Amino acid sequence: MRLVFYIGLVLTFAHSPLVSADADAERETLAQLVHELELLHSLVDQADATADPDARIRFRYDWLRSDLERVREGIEEHIDAPRSEPRKVVPLRGDYRR
Repeated sequence: MRLVFYIGLVLTFAHSPLVSADADAERETLAQLVHELELLHSLVDQADATADPDARIRFRYDWLRSDLERVREGIEEHIDAPRSEPRKVVPLRGDYRR
């Protein structure tokens, strides 16, 4: 459950009031968030490696990795995109049990 805590913490950080109205400060904070998401991959790998392969209900680490990658890509697109251009948002799976 530590992994879920860290994921929640990172995603909550995206909505933190710490982000300034200054565009450069926002980009810097978003870049830090991208870095934190990349660090989560090692925790996901660790959790996946310790998972019971014979469990009746297994956590879908591949789906989680895909969603984390989608979030990271969305943040990077926002950082790199012109401000006046809307972007398409791909929905997350959200349910990681099978």
